[in-house]
Amino acid sequence: MATTQAARRPAPPAAGAPRLAASGIAFAYRERAVLRGVSFDVAAGEILGFLGPNGAGKSTLFSILAGLLAPSAGRLFLDGRPLPFGSRDLRARLGVVFQEPSLDGKLGARENLLLAAALFGMRGREARVRVDGLLEAAGLADRAGDRVEKLSGGMRRRLELARALVHRPAILLLDEPTTGLDAAAFRRAWEALLELRREDGLTLVLTTHRPDEAERCDRLAVIHQGRVVACEPPASLRARVKGDVIAVEAEDPEPLAAEISARFGLAARPGPGGLLMERERGHELVPRLVEAFPAGRFRSVSVRPPTLADAFLRLTGGTLEEESP
Repeated sequence: MATTQAARRPAPPAAGAPRLAASGIAFAYRERAVLRGVSFDVAAGEILGFLGPNGAGKSTLFSILAGLLAPSAGRLFLDGRPLPFGSRDLRARLGVVFQEPSLDGKLGARENLLLAAALFGMRGREARVRVDGLLEAAGLADRAGDRVEKLSGGMRRRLELARALVHRPAILLLDEPTTGLDAAAFRRAWEALLELRREDGLTLVLTTHRPDEAERCDRLAVIHQGRVVACEPPASLRARVKGDVIAVEAEDPEPLAAEISARFGLAARPGPGGLLMERERGHELVPRLVEAFPAGRFRSVSVRPPTLADAFLRLTGGTLEEESP
């Protein structure tokens, strides 16, 4: 028995090695390249987010890391040790939360977690204690017997998270974890994730297109058309946008952009709802901008600090709302 237990124990990490790392991941659907040499690393206890719009390659990367797809190229490392994609060693230390619901709606909340525990070889008292603790942490102890189909969207999402944690994984992989949640459910979900990181040193790797979610990551890998174009803390990405952002909404944004450039020497880029410009002390430019054009030319003019959506636009020329080609 001692030999079997030792064989199941994960090998110690190489000194200074990241918890998970990948190099040169490539994947194509027929002749269309979806991932083009994606590389990244994430340290133990770190939150790494992949930020990009739908169609950028995030979900394909997620499926590869979860062992559902085999890449055409690339290497994967766990604690510095090379592993084949989809290996049992990785899956044993990985908790996965899919974007689409994957719970059994006809089973109760506790039954779903007990089933997950059984799949990882946990039974009897060990499974019951673990499941009850997870239900309590998820705020679902009083709904443990309710069928999943009767739970709210936020409750189901918290239960999905609890199920991914049944076997005490070292890495939690999440695909768009808060899609469809209202503001309160979003906040509770992230409170739970951050608590797991604090208490257990859990490593989180997630995909998202939400700037408010991306702000909660330690680092963001900006993914655009299958490539990682930057990997930095959120503050560093925002700092790529110099000064304030002036947002102008107008009926004719393209001709207006040319006129603004001619009059003020200011580059105006298309953005959600109109034009975006970067300018130090932007509030000083707004009165001059408004006075330079006839009344009614602008629907609105506003000044704000840069966001991650602005940083993404600056890096890629695209928006987080649009689908990449």
